[in-house]
Amino acid sequence: MCDVLIVQPDPPHVMILIELITLTQTHMKNIFFLVIVMGLFLGGCAVQKPENLSVETPAKNESLPLEKNKLDLSNQQLKKVPDYVFNQTNLEELNLSNNQLTGAIQAEIRHLQKLKVLNASNNLMTGVPAEVGQLQNLQILDLSNNQLTGLPNELGNLKNLKTLNISGNNYSTADLNTIVEKLPAGVNVIK
Repeated sequence: MCDVLIVQPDPPHVMILIELITLTQTHMKNIFFLVIVMGLFLGGCAVQKPENLSVETPAKNESLPLEKNKLDLSNQQLKKVPDYVFNQTNLEELNLSNNQLTGAIQAEIRHLQKLKVLNASNNLMTGVPAEVGQLQNLQILDLSNNQLTGLPNELGNLKNLKTLNISGNNYSTADLNTIVEKLPAGVNVIK
């Protein structure tokens, strides 16, 4: 903590203060603020981060506190999936909806082998990584309302898939037909 003291400034600073005082009264609020800031700066004070404030992301092998193996990163204005997410190998549900994800989710998604629900709806994604096809426990895949123009054939490898939502995209019908042929019977494909 830094105390504000009235200090006798050295001559160059006196001239600056005298010039500031001669300005019009309409600028007095700005001058007052400037004098306080100058006093703090000249007195050697610095703004410091409070000791109890943490802004760190989890380390590579550190786990996030998860509620029943669910991670909700929706509505965070994310442009890409944070790297630490792919270290959460016990994740069963991942919600990435309503962000600003572009391109495709990183290939490291393949590390989330216990994932059952992946919601990446309402983003700006133009592609889906083929590695999503390696998520053998995936039951619900929501890619709706993105900017997808193609779908990887590997999505057909999702043998436990129950729902595939790709509505609101401009994908190739031929791609979808190839995928659906490989999926288990009864998968709910929402176009």
